Amino acid sequence: MNDKFKQFGNSITSLISGKDLNREQTRKLFSEILNNKQSDIHQGAFLAAITAKGPRPEEIAGAWDAIYELDTEKVRLDTKLPMVDNCGTGMDRFKTFNISTAAAIVAAAGGVCLARHGARAVTSRCGTVDLCETLGVDIECSVETVKTSIEKTGIGLFNAMSPFVHPQALFRILSQMSFGSILNIAASLANPVMPEYGVRGVYAKEMISPVIETMKEIGFKKAMVFYGSSGNGTGGMDELSPISESWVAELSEDGNIEHYALSPKTLGIRYPVTPGEIAGGNDPEKEAIRLLKVFTSKDKKALYETICLNAAPIFYVAGKTSDIISGIDKSRHLIDSGKAMDKLKEWVVTQHRKPDTGKKQLEHLMQKLD
Repeated sequence: MNDKFKQFGNSITSLISGKDLNREQTRKLFSEILNNKQSDIHQGAFLAAITAKGPRPEEIAGAWDAIYELDTEKVRLDTKLPMVDNCGTGMDRFKTFNISTAAAIVAAAGGVCLARHGARAVTSRCGTVDLCETLGVDIECSVETVKTSIEKTGIGLFNAMSPFVHPQALFRILSQMSFGSILNIAASLANPVMPEYGVRGVYAKEMISPVIETMKEIGFKKAMVFYGSSGNGTGGMDELSPISESWVAELSEDGNIEHYALSPKTLGIRYPVTPGEIAGGNDPEKEAIRLLKVFTSKDKKALYETICLNAAPIFYVAGKTSDIISGIDKSRHLIDSGKAMDKLKEWVVTQHRKPDTGKKQLEHLMQKLD
């Protein structure tokens, strides 16, 4: 066994014993994984060990450095609008409907420019890519098609599991994993557009600070990171909660980070939401139909309120509203007026190599609403 294998193994042992790595150490170790210079056993053990220990901001940033430098297609957009990304990290105990995707479409309908970066489900059955693909968005397209979609419609999704987006290794690693890891955070931040404004839900309250600090470290100007309570003591969600308290960290443009809590009551959520009403399902088609019912005003209860609540921080971070409450009101108007549905229709024909195919797929789903 050569020295590189021994050194890598020693790093795994250090992580297992609870020792932290610095940013440069993590970058070098992740580079070996991305370049496939370590055995599959070492690669899996490293990801498990650093995740079980609890990644520090320096470690997340180091992993991001390696992924962004070595394995991310870079895209420059022709737009003057600030780029915003929103996502949930997954790995949370309470699996909700894919709220972040619905919230992004609402935000795009309200004039925010969304450059999203997501993956298929790893710890659930219907992730961002699964839902968007079912709605008719082409998620196996080139980065140029995504770029065109963002520039023309204000929304696009880069598939983190696509070799077009991460050509060297990330697609290989993610496609072989069925457990959450540090990659849920570091890889999700490796957006080809490198937006400077972000909204992120995390899988545990203790991850709020590391993630917001990481986002500051890698160059975000303004961001919100949050974790919501399910209200029943069985875990929480990587979304703002319409049920109970949410804990938030906000990075402002002066570099300060503020921590606070939000309550659905004080934000004016109109409908008493229960966990079962916003729980995620296993069938992407049924999940897509749930979203369409909200966008066509056939469902104006729990899921409607939850989507509006989670679109609000996107408007706030992008500077479109002065606070979360006004963002919720703006979101309601965009859905009620049909503008969110119009934006979805526009997206599925713009981010598609065969626009008629995306259009027909969405129309097929629409026929199943009644």
